Amino acid sequence: MPKLIVESAGEFEVPQGKRLVLALEDEARIDQLHACGGNARCTTCRVEFVAGEPERMTPAEQGVLAAKGLTGVRLSCQILCDHDMTVRIISRLAGSGRKDAGKRPTDAIEP
Repeated sequence: MPKLIVESAGEFEVPQGKRLVLALEDEARIDQLHACGGNARCTTCRVEFVAGEPERMTPAEQGVLAAKGLTGVRLSCQILCDHDMTVRIISRLAGSGRKDAGKRPTDAIEP
């Protein structure tokens, strides 16, 4: 099982191949935003990698990050936990002014 380290939250074992956004919610108990439901449209699920950043990026993630001019961040809804990684949470429900984190993303990466 991959190890997920979340700065200021701890270290967690995550089922192989689980979406990072779901691992943050389920295993780490982080109130991670995902306003679009994990479909790579809103960028509210963004995280910063401290270590173990995946080399590959889905076309949807590449497109939305480029369209919004974002660098140095990744979309947790588009990443599978298939190796050890360390992330910094930068997009939480607390303090966002939103009523909820968004519809729960599906188990499979979309689109």
